[in-house]
Amino acid sequence: MDELLEPLTKGDRRALSRAITLVESTRPDHRDRAQALIGALPDRQALRIGLSGTPGVGKSTFIEAFGTRLTEQGLRVAVLAVDPSSARSGGSILGDKTRMELLSRNPSAFIRPTPSSAQLGGVARRTREAIRLCEAAGHDVILIETVGVGQSETLVADMTDLFVLLLAPAGGDELQGVKRGIMEMADLILVNKADGELMSAARRTVADYAGALRLLRKRPQDPEGFPQALPVSAATGAGLDEAWDRMRQLFDWRRDHGHFDRIRAQQARHWFLAELRAGLLAQLDAPDARARIDDLGQSVAAGDIAPGIAAQQVLDWLGARE
Repeated sequence: MDELLEPLTKGDRRALSRAITLVESTRPDHRDRAQALIGALPDRQALRIGLSGTPGVGKSTFIEAFGTRLTEQGLRVAVLAVDPSSARSGGSILGDKTRMELLSRNPSAFIRPTPSSAQLGGVARRTREAIRLCEAAGHDVILIETVGVGQSETLVADMTDLFVLLLAPAGGDELQGVKRGIMEMADLILVNKADGELMSAARRTVADYAGALRLLRKRPQDPEGFPQALPVSAATGAGLDEAWDRMRQLFDWRRDHGHFDRIRAQQARHWFLAELRAGLLAQLDAPDARARIDDLGQSVAAGDIAPGIAAQQVLDWLGARE
């Protein structure tokens, strides 16, 4: 039994941090140990909430205020914040924990910034494993903050129970910027900064999005009235309790009507397929495969062989090697 398993399941924060570092490692021996650890975890379930939003909307401020509100109700909260990585250097700032100053000192909260490392979809390569570790550590609610809004940000919906889209009031024609891809995945749209001079603009934005949501086809996993748009203010706390009530209402309805287990099963299958694809791609990074690809790449560049034929030769070679 892994030495991390017992302290992790008892809620030890240090063990949880070390376990996430282990699953994020790319070393083969670490990967073997990480897989064994994941396989030995107890079956505990937390409410998984994915959160995405437009730049400057106040995701970190919202998570701090919302997470603090949950801890005041006696819940343990984990925050997995994915930070964008530089396309040039590959580095990440990982400043989310600094921006959540109060929540990071809360003994009932755990915050883990993670670099995206060129992973598409707004989440990191090992976010699914990190979620399982946080559940095993006894957290009741897990908030997954994506890199930022975009058409590819919907990957977080394949690993969470609820997907919340955070928007700012009076942001122009955001329906064009967000488009239907992410709108169709959102369970709840929260218009932040609904306070002060922006209150009237926030209410208009909520009305606009409520009308847009009514045009979307109703999903079988949603009760009447969902998805819906609500105004909130992370600065004043207004609307946070109502937003939490709506999340609980939707989560309880899906669980009582059998959608929770079905969705979790689909997500497990999606996880398997994602790992399978990643494993196949990893074979292309092996030294012998890299050398063969480079040779064929030069032939393609010189016009000696068509790209499709060269690609098929690599696939045939990989199959024969197995």
